[in-house]
Amino acid sequence: MSLTQQTATSLLAKLSDGSLSASELMQETLARIDAVNGAVNAIVSLREPDELMAEARDLDNGARRGPLHGLPIAVKDLVNVAGVRSTFGSPIFADNVPEKDDLIAARMRAAGAILIGKTNTPEFGLGSNTFNPVHGATRNPYDTSRSCGGSSGGAAVSLATGMTALADGSDMMGSLRNPAAWNNVYGFRPGWGRVPSEPEGDIFLHQLSTLGPMARSPEDIAILLDVISGPDPRQPHGVPVDPVAPLSAADPKGLRIGWLGDWGGAYPMEEGILELSCDVLKVLESLGCVVEPLAAPFSAEAIWQSWIDLRSWQVSTGLSGFLAEGAELKDTAIWETERGLGLSALDVHKASVIRSQWFMAAAALFDTYDALILPTAQVWPFDADIPYPTSIAGTAMETYHQWMQVVVPVSLIGLPALAVPAGFGSRGLPMGVQVFGPRGSDAKLLALGAAYHAATDWPSHRPPL
Repeated sequence: MSLTQQTATSLLAKLSDGSLSASELMQETLARIDAVNGAVNAIVSLREPDELMAEARDLDNGARRGPLHGLPIAVKDLVNVAGVRSTFGSPIFADNVPEKDDLIAARMRAAGAILIGKTNTPEFGLGSNTFNPVHGATRNPYDTSRSCGGSSGGAAVSLATGMTALADGSDMMGSLRNPAAWNNVYGFRPGWGRVPSEPEGDIFLHQLSTLGPMARSPEDIAILLDVISGPDPRQPHGVPVDPVAPLSAADPKGLRIGWLGDWGGAYPMEEGILELSCDVLKVLESLGCVVEPLAAPFSAEAIWQSWIDLRSWQVSTGLSGFLAEGAELKDTAIWETERGLGLSALDVHKASVIRSQWFMAAAALFDTYDALILPTAQVWPFDADIPYPTSIAGTAMETYHQWMQVVVPVSLIGLPALAVPAGFGSRGLPMGVQVFGPRGSDAKLLALGAAYHAATDWPSHRPPL
């Protein structure tokens, strides 16, 4: 097995015991990027190879810096990395080269990672299809005519193709979970507050989005989760967390799992998605879990209304200044911003009351169930040249993002969720499910995921590239 096919756990063990040098790994990484990135456009703003090789040699000749010592990582292009072009997928920041790292990049760098460049993302991370006017589109490695999902699409593709072994992402509306499913890898949305955001602007009100890790196994996810987790004294919501690595697989026997399917028919699904999702349930049952179908536990319409109001409100706070200045924004960013600006304080309050009601209803479910499962997406990877689906199975979508409604119950109330691969459909395209639990169940979800991964190892089914 080549170095670029190995897990982060394996690579880091070899880097630690000296059987692999950082410079050897960097050389293989750059060769892999050169071989496959042209077809998928996942890694952007790649640093100069000579500079990267020199940094790797410095690590080889110096003291061990931390748990990621010598591992190459490309950082999502919504994160500032010192000295690396960081565009957010927007022409506004096309020439932006930050002087300092954002918090998540600083934590990875301090742990010994070599930050080699960026992974592609939609403009300002809006939309689950990775394309932007600065770097272009990222393609699905299982079929390069198809979307890789988003907004952490570049991260997922870099993992699937072996260009990196670990990746960071972010998740507001499935931005970790959707591309993980469509690229046959794992993505973890931590419980809200476990991984702090950048300490700027308001640090109290907005609780929809979180940063998180992606990898080809839950064991690898646990390594990066530990590095980026933990409170930041400048922010109010973080709490001390126990480390989860090294991760051991759980014994799932007797765990009760609730299957929510299409939420009682509220979420239209393309043909084959529910059937493939049920294959995951069969694996869990074979491991000893008790899986039970559940009726819709809360109004999908109410959850959606709460979500689109709170999301538009949050997006508008970040983009309204650009809109007022007449800056170039894509149409969906303008729509979100104008919609958010039109909301009253009472509208936002009503949306948060619904969010509170759904949180309490979900808490009651977790009195009975250890975890709940939903599909990760409602459609298969679509034509990469269209911005978003406008209908699903004959049902028209009312917004640019309604086709991803299935991820909203988790996002709205900040629950931890592990996106796991489910296998492949009839056209050879990947799909996945999201396994989620109550606040504080991050480690338990990853341990369950490790048991599932040991039984399936879907990421070993690599793309044709």
